[in-house]
Amino acid sequence: MKRMIMISGLALLMMVVTACSSTTAPTTVEDGLGQVVPVGDGGSYIDISPAELAVMFEDQDFFFVNVHIPYDGEIANTDAHIAFDEILDHLDQLPQDTDAQIVLYCRSGNMSTTAAHDLVQAGFTNIYNLDGGFRAWEAAGHEVIHNPPSN
Repeated sequence: MKRMIMISGLALLMMVVTACSSTTAPTTVEDGLGQVVPVGDGGSYIDISPAELAVMFEDQDFFFVNVHIPYDGEIANTDAHIAFDEILDHLDQLPQDTDAQIVLYCRSGNMSTTAAHDLVQAGFTNIYNLDGGFRAWEAAGHEVIHNPPSN
């Protein structure tokens, strides 16, 4: 009897887990890097943590964009500064290959989330977003440059 109750309980637990996993919430990427965030009709971007970005810097085979306005700091090796709300007006500053890996960040993650959505909706397929922005990067013990860029 106890065995039958335990089997029934496990079956119920499996049904609950299966039902909960079929939502549109972020899911883990196959290679273990980040969380997939669905956008609109089938597109998505990947939220990454500061630790995951640090691993990506080992190869740095991505285009790195600070989208925060006004300028409030940056992470070393930033390739471009493009205002989050003007990113679609400055596609010429991004890699022309819409499959190129692009990592976005801002101060807290809010502006870069907006820019990630916009780029995915514009057809970009390999977008990453630093979750928590450079505040999270700095809180994790990494350096943030706080001097404004010279013109």
